[in-house]
Amino acid sequence: MPDSSVPERLRQRHLLAISDLSEAEITLLLDCADSYVEQSRQPDKKSSQLRGRTVINLFFENSTRTRTSFEVAGKRLGADTVNMSVGSSSIKKGETLIDTALTLNAMHPDVLIVRHPESGAVELLSQKVSAAVINGGDGSHEHPTQALLDALTIRRRVGRLAGLKVAICGDIMHSRVARSNIHLLNIMGAQVRAIAPPTLLPPAIERLGVAVFHDMRAGLEGADIVMMLRLQLERMQGSFVPSTREYYRLYGLDRDKLSVANPEALIMHPGPMNRGVEIDSDVADDINRSVILDQVELGVAVRMACLDQLTRVLDAEGGD
Repeated sequence: MPDSSVPERLRQRHLLAISDLSEAEITLLLDCADSYVEQSRQPDKKSSQLRGRTVINLFFENSTRTRTSFEVAGKRLGADTVNMSVGSSSIKKGETLIDTALTLNAMHPDVLIVRHPESGAVELLSQKVSAAVINGGDGSHEHPTQALLDALTIRRRVGRLAGLKVAICGDIMHSRVARSNIHLLNIMGAQVRAIAPPTLLPPAIERLGVAVFHDMRAGLEGADIVMMLRLQLERMQGSFVPSTREYYRLYGLDRDKLSVANPEALIMHPGPMNRGVEIDSDVADDINRSVILDQVELGVAVRMACLDQLTRVLDAEGGD
């Protein structure tokens, strides 16, 4: 039976992967994030909950949404938030990831948010620091806070996650967002479908607990939630699709393909969107069914919740 009791706090100080969380811990983070949504809508958005805490954004890959969202989240909780520009840092001069971790650790930050192009790099760094570490995305591995904000978006609109038919469509092979969402949705009792050409699906994806479809209309039939993913051309070595025009014809979300889904199906996208490649503008901008801007708004609340909950773990452990 699923654990329905929500714990007082998380079991561990790091948030590296959704697969490390229980159903109860996910619920704790979503409930906490819910409480921060209203704060973010007030004229005075700032509290002093993390006053005196230092949060460092350490991004080895470019990011606008995630980095800015974490920066806003930290500042709204009253933390001192620092953005490290890795492009001009010692990493470019030959310093290793471990050296960087040890250097930052000597400054006694409380939370490090790390994005890195290599899968597993964030976990390696977390082993070398005393701060709480949040995975802001590592290679094609995981992006836990994106899955949490997607879950909060669905829960606030639909009221539940359990039993929903969720179709994840597009470049699943290269998508850390897809992996984190698959783990979270399975933990929370949703039915997950993966829709993509064979070239954009990881080997043995069925083992993750998803139903696989290569035909877009077949996969979308009766779906309650449609999550679109962008083609991650920067991670592709070689040719995975004949052309973007052909990809859009077969796998781009438009009104015709969407017509077989639940009439009230929600449309999601983690951004940035490639309009006319994986999604049609008419669908993306549908004010009744698209929750893409909701995802952006709720991302701040979710990241506030993660900072809040991980620093509570530090407090309980007697951390800095």
